[in-house]
Amino acid sequence: MRILHTIRSVDPRGGGVITAVLALAHASEARGHSVEIVSLDLPGDDWVGKCPVRVHAMGATPAKYGYSARYVAWLRGQRDRFDAVVINGLWLFNGFGTWKALRGGKTPYYVFPHGMLDPWFKRAYPLKHLKKWLYWPWAEYRVLRDARAVLFTSEEERRGARESFWLYRCREEIVPLGMLAPPGPAGEQMEAFLQRFPGLRTARRWLFLGRLHEKKGCDLLLRSFAKIAAKIPDVQLIMAGPGHNGSLEAFQKMASELGLKDRVVWTGMIEGAVKWGAFRSAEVFILPSHQENFGLAVAEALACETPVLISNKVNIWREIAGDKAGLVGEDDQAGVDAMLAEWAALSEAERGAMRRNALDCFQTHFQMETLLRRLDQLFSPPGSPGGR
Repeated sequence: MRILHTIRSVDPRGGGVITAVLALAHASEARGHSVEIVSLDLPGDDWVGKCPVRVHAMGATPAKYGYSARYVAWLRGQRDRFDAVVINGLWLFNGFGTWKALRGGKTPYYVFPHGMLDPWFKRAYPLKHLKKWLYWPWAEYRVLRDARAVLFTSEEERRGARESFWLYRCREEIVPLGMLAPPGPAGEQMEAFLQRFPGLRTARRWLFLGRLHEKKGCDLLLRSFAKIAAKIPDVQLIMAGPGHNGSLEAFQKMASELGLKDRVVWTGMIEGAVKWGAFRSAEVFILPSHQENFGLAVAEALACETPVLISNKVNIWREIAGDKAGLVGEDDQAGVDAMLAEWAALSEAERGAMRRNALDCFQTHFQMETLLRRLDQLFSPPGSPGGR
């Protein structure tokens, strides 16, 4: 099949959405499908040229919404080349523009909301939610309503989406995300990470990896670590990921004020072998997020045999708890305090058992092959073998 993914940007600093799109694109191509991406990046953006998948960069206004005068005309002229178009994310012009371009044509489109209908946003940002209501009826509501299917990564994400807006209608499908097993060799990746950050070589390493954002619970993690740091002098907390609008500096200041200046390592964004080495060499991965429809980094950690400490707002927490692949707590200070204290109190044998469980959990629930079979079924024309 010929598949087109549409996304606001292919900039890898965007986090989980573009990471998931690229992983799915590579796996789909290995399965024999042809995959392209259309984005609202400027054609000259550095990350467009470096993207490993063919990108059609339409250019857009600097605003986050990303209006592009070229987008609709380009997609309308190209739509017959594709068997399926996948909208990644909501509240951006690539979604509404796709709806406009494909109306009246035969090419179906699908929507991966990637957690952007979670009711947490309504509670956390009530003014932004009110603003979204102003264009929900004539934009996003129609995008969802007319999609061949809206693809939720878990039952919890699907249920939450129904609570965000009372005007809601779509064809819902649950398609758990997956990922390919990480590349090897593991030893070389661990060495690549430790060569980049040699001061961590002799430390026990606790890892956070993701955007440094309040949604991810970074402040909760720093405060909880400060409470037990004196009891675990051989542990270093690694905060890996890019900041946004001054968040890196704000969290660094918080860490300093908490007395953690020498106990926290800020790596910035890490990729490739260095990223996989961070996962593989970590004793535990921590994500106390307030909202996470899937948490791709959680699956990446599990694939590297690294147990996870996550909040129960990461929508795959039931699988983690059920397989004893880590610890789960509330997304508040008491909950994160308890998780870190419980992990610190575990014996080496107990931590080793969780490492084994982590890999089993990944292989049972989050391998890419399951996702690919499900998408092949959805994307195949009705009446064709395997189609719906």
